Amino acid sequence: MPSGGSLTQDPCMNIRSHIRQETVVLLLAVAIFIASSIFLNGFIEASNIVTLVRGVALLGILAIGMGIVVIGRGIDLSVVSILAISVACMLQLLNMSYSLPSALAITLAGVIVMGGINGFLVAYAEVPAIFATLASGTFVYGIGRSQWLSGDVVYMPDNQTGFMAMGELKFLGIPAEIYFFLGIGFIAFLALRFTRLGRFIYFMGDNFTAARNMGIPVRPVIVLQYIVSALMAFVAGVIMAASLHSMNTRIVNSTLLYDIILVVVIGGIGLSGGKGGIRNVIVGTLLIGILLNAMTILDIPDLYQKLIKASFLLVALIADGFINPRDEQTDQAGDI
Repeated sequence: MPSGGSLTQDPCMNIRSHIRQETVVLLLAVAIFIASSIFLNGFIEASNIVTLVRGVALLGILAIGMGIVVIGRGIDLSVVSILAISVACMLQLLNMSYSLPSALAITLAGVIVMGGINGFLVAYAEVPAIFATLASGTFVYGIGRSQWLSGDVVYMPDNQTGFMAMGELKFLGIPAEIYFFLGIGFIAFLALRFTRLGRFIYFMGDNFTAARNMGIPVRPVIVLQYIVSALMAFVAGVIMAASLHSMNTRIVNSTLLYDIILVVVIGGIGLSGGKGGIRNVIVGTLLIGILLNAMTILDIPDLYQKLIKASFLLVALIADGFINPRDEQTDQAGDI
């Protein structure tokens, strides 16, 4: 047998090794931004840029939580339900004359419990993540709307002026949301790259069985992943409520969840697990945020917007399968 490996090397591997999906996505985002600035009336106006930045920040915060779960070879379909119901309940507590710290503490505890339940179902009950989080998200929305909330929309009480002011806060002309996004992204980057927990998440996503055999506490780590995802949903919801002075629970029926998944996949976080990072989330968020804003300005009907986003998702899934090929363990157990 020849000693060199060149005769048996997969030529596709050479191509994959030189492909950086996040670079392609970033260049595409820049191209769409430049084209929209030139050809779309109002795109480059200050008011639209503020709207764009706020949308990108909220989508990015949600995608950070989802990305951490996906790196560990999971998925969380309950994030939008947790966002909507938790923040709506917090606003309702404020309308019931609870103080902001009390309402925040009560709701935060509930969010942590919900994330913990998701993690328990996946890690200890061994329910597939896609079914566990789909069921829990439906349960949270159902019990919230039927038992706790009096209507689809819950408004912020007029006496919460400080809360409202947070939604209008700017620094150097940039909305506070983008600083939250960048700050959370930086913390998540440090945690994933330079902490033992971050290494555990990557090990689990790369080879779950090997990680468990190495003595990594895989079940507690899975639970923590879903708690972090739930907390990111709550943070994004609080920022949204501060800007809109309300929370509309009908957002659960929107395409927001699919936008989050689209950001994660198109940014380059491999569904096979163990690959990608916060940089991928950022570039994916930029592309999808700019694309959604441009389609809104063009007044493209919702049906065609869904078709365009579905096409992007399909291309991203094909690219993910090419760049991050499925290993034997993934073939047996499934991506999610």
